[in-house]
Amino acid sequence: MENQYNGKKFTLPNLFDAEFLLDEEPIKIENIIIPKIQRDYAQGRTTKEAARVRENFLKSLLEAVDNKPIALDFVYGNIDKSGVLTLLDGQQRLTTLFLLYWYAAKIGNVDKSDYEFLNHFSYENRPSSRDFCKKLVLHDPTFSTKISDEIIDQEWFPLDWKNDPTIDSMLTMLDSIQSCFSGVENLWDKLLRGAVSFYFLIIKDMGLTDDIYIKMNSRGKPLTQFEHFKAEYERTLNELDKDYSKSIIQKIDHQWTDLLWPYKDEGNIIDNSFLRYFRFICDIICYKGGGRPTVSDEFELIKLYFTGEDSLDNAFTIEKYFDCWFKIQGMSIGDFFSSFISYSHEIGKIKIDQRYNINLFEDCINNYGETISYSIRNRKFPLPRLILLYAFITYLLNNDSVSKEQFSERVRHVHNLILNSSEEISDSESRVGGNRLPAMLKQVDSIILQGKVDLEEQNNFNVNQLKEEAEKVEWLKTHSDSAETLYTLEDHKLLHGQIGIVGLENINYASRFESLFNCDVDLIDCALLTLGSYCRQESNYWRWQFGAKNDSSWDLIFHKNSAKNFDQTKEILYNLLSQKEIFTNDYLLSLKDNYINKCEAEEKFDWRYYRLKYKSFRDSNFGKYCFDDFYNEPYNCMLMKTAQKPSSSSYIPFLYEIDPNRVSSVHYGKRLQYDNFYVRIRNSSLIFKSNAENGASDEILKEISIPQENGIDIVNRIEFCKEELAKFIAGRSEFQPQ
Repeated sequence: MENQYNGKKFTLPNLFDAEFLLDEEPIKIENIIIPKIQRDYAQGRTTKEAARVRENFLKSLLEAVDNKPIALDFVYGNIDKSGVLTLLDGQQRLTTLFLLYWYAAKIGNVDKSDYEFLNHFSYENRPSSRDFCKKLVLHDPTFSTKISDEIIDQEWFPLDWKNDPTIDSMLTMLDSIQSCFSGVENLWDKLLRGAVSFYFLIIKDMGLTDDIYIKMNSRGKPLTQFEHFKAEYERTLNELDKDYSKSIIQKIDHQWTDLLWPYKDEGNIIDNSFLRYFRFICDIICYKGGGRPTVSDEFELIKLYFTGEDSLDNAFTIEKYFDCWFKIQGMSIGDFFSSFISYSHEIGKIKIDQRYNINLFEDCINNYGETISYSIRNRKFPLPRLILLYAFITYLLNNDSVSKEQFSERVRHVHNLILNSSEEISDSESRVGGNRLPAMLKQVDSIILQGKVDLEEQNNFNVNQLKEEAEKVEWLKTHSDSAETLYTLEDHKLLHGQIGIVGLENINYASRFESLFNCDVDLIDCALLTLGSYCRQESNYWRWQFGAKNDSSWDLIFHKNSAKNFDQTKEILYNLLSQKEIFTNDYLLSLKDNYINKCEAEEKFDWRYYRLKYKSFRDSNFGKYCFDDFYNEPYNCMLMKTAQKPSSSSYIPFLYEIDPNRVSSVHYGKRLQYDNFYVRIRNSSLIFKSNAENGASDEILKEISIPQENGIDIVNRIEFCKEELAKFIAGRSEFQPQ
C-alpha cells in the first residue's frame, strides 16, 4: 500500500503530524536526524559562494512570507520503526528552516508548546552539533545584539564549539536571518500558514536503498557553483514560463553539455566552460542594449537579465547563442573556424596573429572573463576577439540569408576594422568616445547582414579604416576579378588590412610592394630616403618615425593615424614602386650609392646624405628620431634607441661619428665629453664649452660656423668637425696630455 502522504507538501511542523506506512503499519515521525554520512551544515559558511547561496535563499524565503509562498522541492529520507527520520537529501534546506522557525518563535514570544517540535531536530555527525541544537531551543535571546554574539557569551556555550563547522555555520545563518527578517510582522503565523513548504519522499518507497541513493547523488560533497547556478537559473525561468524552463534545463543537461564536452577540463567537467560562455552572451546583451558590463558574477547576471521586462527575450538569446553551433553541418566547430581563418594568407580566409587560437569558441569558453593580471585591460579573451566571435555568431544565426561566400568577404571587412582600431576598441566611459562597443556591434551587424559599412554610425571603429572599408565594398562590386590581389595586399605583414599607403587606385602595384619588402629593410629605408623625407611626424611634433629593423616601425609609417605626412609618404612610396616590377638589394643599394655620390660631387650635403652614408644614423630597431625643428633645422637631431623617450643609449649621430668613444650617455648623447671641456653641435655650428665648477655657467670657449648655403651644408660636417676638434685640442696647451 502506497503512503498517502508520500510526495505531498509539508511545512516543518506538520511533517511531525502526518502518518506514514512502515511495513503496512502507520507511524509518525518522532525525530529528524542528520546522519553521520552527511556533511556539515554549509549555508552559513563565510566563503563568497556560500554567502551568495545564503543571500539568495533567504531572499526567496522573505518573498515567500511576504506574499509569494514557495515550495523547496523534494526532501528524501527513511523512517525507522521508532519514528526516526534519517534525512538523506534536504539537510541544508531543513536546517535553515529549523533556524528560521526558531527565530520566528523567539522573536514572536510563541508558547513553548507550539515550537516543541524543534526539540526533535538534531545532528548525529558530532556530539557538539547535537548538543547545540538542544541548547539553542532552550535559549531565549534578548535580540539586543547580534544573535551569535549573545549565544557565544552564554555559559552553556563552550568556546571549543566555535571549532565545530556546523555550529559556526548555524551562528552565521542566525545572524543573516536576524538581519533579513527583523522587520517582518507575524512571521510565526505566516510560516504556520504554509509560506514555506517542501515535498517529502521515503527512499524505500522509491525502490532505492540508502547506499544506492547516496552513491547516485554523491552525498557528502558540496554542490558545485555550476549546480547552484543551474538551480537558480531554472527557478528564475520557472517564473517566466515553466514549460520553457523545463526545455532549457533539458538542453543544459544534454545538447549543450554535448556541445561543450569536447572542451572539458582534466576532471571531465564542462561547468566553467558553460559559465564563461554564459557571461559572454550576457555581456553581448548588455553591449547591444547600449550598456557596459559591470557584473561578472553569474548569479547577479541572472538577477540583472532574467527578472525584468526583457527577461524572456534575453533567455531566447542565451538559447540561440548556444543552439547556433548546431547549424554547423559536416564538420567540427574547430574545422568551421579553420575554414574561414588562417595564420597565413589563404584564399577565402582572414589572417590572424599566431598568438591566438583559430577556434574562437574554444578560446571564449576557456578564457572569457579571465585576466592575465589585475588589470581588466589584460583580458585573456580581449574585446577585439569578442567582436570577431560576435561576427561569426551573427553569421550562424543568419546563414539562411547570408551565404558562405558573402560572409567570407564581409568578415574580412570586420577583421580589417578590428586590426586597425586598437585605440578605439574600448568599453571604458573615461576614454575618448566613451564605450564604443554598442556602436561597433551595430557596425558588425550592418556589414555581416547587409554588406554595408555604415559611415553614419558615430564613435565606433577607426574613422580612416571605416572610410577605406566602405571604398573597398564599392570597389569590389566592379573589380571582383582583382579581389584576391586586394586580399593578398591586405594580409601583408606590414599592412594588417589597411592598404591606403598603396591605394586601390594603385592596386596593380601590390606585387611590387611584396617584392620590395622581400629586400633588406635597411636598403628599403635608404631607397625611400633618396626620393624624399618619407618619415612621419608623430602627434607630439618632436618625434619622427623612420623605417627600421622592427616591423612595428613600418606599421606606424604605413598606417593612417594621428601622425602627419601620410600623403607625402604615400607619394614617395609610389615613386619608388613605379621604378621596378621586381626589386633586389643590388638595385636599392645603387639608389643609395648614386644619391651619396651626387651629394659629394655637387658638394651639397643635406640631412638625408648623412643618414644614407653613415650606418650610425640608422642604428635603431625602432627608427625613432627627435628633431627640434625638422623643417628649419634638420641637423639638430637625436637618434633614439627606444620607442617612446630618449634614454642614456640615445645620441646625436653627428657627434657619434666625430668621436664615438666620447659620447656622454649621462647627457643623452648630446655632447662629447672630455676632461676639461665638452663639445656640442648645432644646426650650423660646432661649440666648445668649459666644464664649469661650483654651479657656474659653462663658458663658451669657441664656436665655429659650419659652412652652408641656403641652410644646406657645403662641406661634410663630420669630417669638418673632426678637423676642427683636432685643431682646438692642438691649439690649447691646457688640453694637451701631460
